[in-house]
Formats: sequence, C-alpha cells, structure tokens
Amino acid sequence: MKMPKAMREKVAAVERLDLRVTRALAHHRHKPEVKAAGAVSEAADQPPLIALSAAVLVVGLSARQPAVARTGLRMLAGHTLATGIKTIVKRSIDRTRPDQALDHGYRAEPGDSSRHELSSFPSGHTAGAVAVAEAIAREVPAAATPLRLLALSVALVQLPRAKHFVSDVVAGAAIGWAGERAASAMIDRLVDAGVSAFAGDGITSDS
Repeated sequence: MKMPKAMREKVAAVERLDLRVTRALAHHRHKPEVKAAGAVSEAADQPPLIALSAAVLVVGLSARQPAVARTGLRMLAGHTLATGIKTIVKRSIDRTRPDQALDHGYRAEPGDSSRHELSSFPSGHTAGAVAVAEAIAREVPAAATPLRLLALSVALVQLPRAKHFVSDVVAGAAIGWAGERAASAMIDRLVDAGVSAFAGDGITSDS
C-alpha cells in the first residue's frame, strides 16, 4: 500500500534527523568506554531478561512470596509481549543499521529480511529494558526512578554504538511501555477473577 505524501514527508524528515544524529556521534563508536557500555547493555538482550524474569518468578513461587512471584510474572509477560510486537515490526521493515549505513549507505523499505544489518527498527534492547523496568516499578514504586534511568541508559548507549537510530530507540521504548501495560492489565484481570471466584466459593460453602 502506497504511503500518503504527507506521511512520506514526515518519515523522510525523521530519517534525515536520524542520519544527522548518527553522523554526529559516529566518531564515538570505537571508543573503549562506548564499547564497554555497549557490552554492559547486552544484559538487556532477550535471553538475559527472560532468564532474570523467570528466576524472579521461580523464587517467588518457591518462597511462597506472592508479591515476588507476581513481579516475575509481570516481567516475563511484559517482556514476552513487547518482544513479540517488536519482532513483528522488525520482520515487516528492512532498515539499515547505523554502522552499516555509515559504511555502505542507508536504505529503509517494507520487507521481511532476516539479516542482522537490516533489522534496525525498532530497538529490541530498548523494548525489553523498558518492559522489564516498568513491570518491576509497578510492584516496587520506590524503585521506579532508578529502573527507568537504567532502561534509558540502555536505550541511549545504542546511539553512539551506531547500533540504532534515534527513532529505533523511541519506537522500542513505546513498544516496551505498551507491552508491559497490556500484559499487566491482563494479569490484573486474571488476579481479580481469581479473587472473585475464591470469594464466591467461600460464600457458597458458608451458606
């Protein structure tokens, strides 16, 4: 389906800004401190976050700590939903990653390539980090600020690394936020339904 002219112009403007920022930050990508920060940010990749979420859930269940188990469930569900959305979007858009764009030229178009260098949009690390941070913050509000700052740092370091464009990171954050909200809403409904059913059984047995 052909994109309307006004939308094409807006997308083109975003792409120009993305490329401008990438070129401005390009000289940082080989610096040791950027590489080190990038390596740390890999903790926000899918396998580590899934493992962390599952571990929190298992610990909560094993220790019979409902709040901890619920936190782990929110983390796992939010991350899973955000990752699913991110994957669908990635598989529908071929966009050159910044490091490839700097060295070999830029392109972005509808497509289904599985090549890493064409999977820039959106940022999966950002989506996962935001989803998990928001899930924990929902159960532990006192930790919200440091967790969100941590997720923000994961997102921002992708720019000087030349792994993602600004719009990749923004889209990833939006997906992570929305994924966690949707997953937690479903969990809350299930919990409420379970409590209501339990209360109903209690009333029936007492009558």
